[in-house]
Amino acid sequence: MPTAEDSTPPGAVAPDQSTAEDNKTTSGTPRSSSGWDGKLRIEKNLTLANPEALSDPEYSDEENVVPGESINADEDLLDDYPPDEEEIDCIHARVSAIPSLRLERFTNVKNLCLRQNMITEIEGLSSLASTLVELDLYDNLIAHIRGLEDLVNLTSLDLSFNKIKHIKKVNHLKQLVNIYFVQNKISTIEGLDGLERLRNLELAANRIREIQNLETLKGLEELWLGKNKITEMKGLSTLSNLKILSIQSNRIRNISGLEALENLEELYISHNALTSLTGLECSKKLRVLDISNNQVPSLEGIERLEELEELWASYNQISEFQDVEKALKDKKNLNTVYFEGNPLQLRNPTLYRNKVRLTLPQVQQIDATFVRVS
Repeated sequence: MPTAEDSTPPGAVAPDQSTAEDNKTTSGTPRSSSGWDGKLRIEKNLTLANPEALSDPEYSDEENVVPGESINADEDLLDDYPPDEEEIDCIHARVSAIPSLRLERFTNVKNLCLRQNMITEIEGLSSLASTLVELDLYDNLIAHIRGLEDLVNLTSLDLSFNKIKHIKKVNHLKQLVNIYFVQNKISTIEGLDGLERLRNLELAANRIREIQNLETLKGLEELWLGKNKITEMKGLSTLSNLKILSIQSNRIRNISGLEALENLEELYISHNALTSLTGLECSKKLRVLDISNNQVPSLEGIERLEELEELWASYNQISEFQDVEKALKDKKNLNTVYFEGNPLQLRNPTLYRNKVRLTLPQVQQIDATFVRVS
C-alpha cells in the first residue's frame, strides 16, 4: 500500500499511457501489496528492450514477425552456472534464440528468467520440463504461444510486454498459479479453461472489451484488467474466491456484477466514468476501495462496508462533509482517505485537512500526509 513518503505509487495506470515508465509516474492510484497489474516491480527509469512491441499494431501477425538480431556467441552466457543450478537469470543479454543457451546441460533448473531479450520463439525448453516451475519471458518479441507443451510443472508464466494477440496452448499447464499477459495485443479472454489452480491472472494493458470465459477459474483470487476497453463488469459471478479486482482505466459507467463476489477485499476502479457507487452493497469484506478520477458526487452506497480500511476518492465531485461523515464515521478500521481534487477540498484548501480530521477522527492518513497525533 502507498505510504505518506510514497504518494505516487509505482505502477499506477492512467489513461493514454503506454510505457512502463509512464505508468510509474502517475499519481493518485494505489497498488496492492503484491504490486500493480503486470508485475511492474521494476526500476523507475527502465527502458523497454523492445519498444516496438508497443507501437506496431500488426507485429504479431505470422507473416510480419521480425526476427531478433542473430549474434554469434563469442562467450558462454551461462558459463558461471553449475550444472545443478536451480535459478538462471539471463536478463538484457541480447539473446535471440533460447537454444543458443544450451540449457540441456542443467539438470535442476526451477526458475528461468529471460527478461528483456530479443526472443521471438519459445523453444529449447523441453530438457527442463521435469524441474522448471517458473518461466519469465517479460519484454521480448514473442508473437505466438507455443513450445510449452512439455512444461507441465510450471506454476508461474510471464509473457508480459510481448506481441501476443491470442491466448493459446496454455490450458494444459494444470499447475499454473500465476500467469501474466500484461501489455500485449490480446482482445479476447480465451484458452484458459481448466486452470483450476490459477490464483492470479494479469491481463492489463491489452485490447479487451468484454470479461468472458472465466467460468472454470473458480480458484482465482486476483484479476487484473486495468487499461483495457471494458464497458461493464460481467462474467464474474463464478469467481467466488476473488479477493482483488483491478479494472481501472476502462470505460465503466456503473458498478454491477459484484453480487456473487462475497470475498472481494480490494477493488480498483479509478479512471472510469462512474457517477454512482450503487452496486457495492454486497461487497461487505472490502478493505480497499479506489474510485479516484471518476464523476462520483456522493459516497452513498458504501455505508455497509464495515471492514473498509482505505478509501481513494480523489478527483471526483464530492462536495459535502456531511456526506463523508454519514458514509464513513462509523468505519472503525478506516485509516486512509484521499479526497484531494474534490469540491470539498478545492473550496477551502486551508481548512480542508482539519475538517477531515474532525469528521473522521479515526483516520491516520489524509491524502499523502499522515495525521499528527497531538
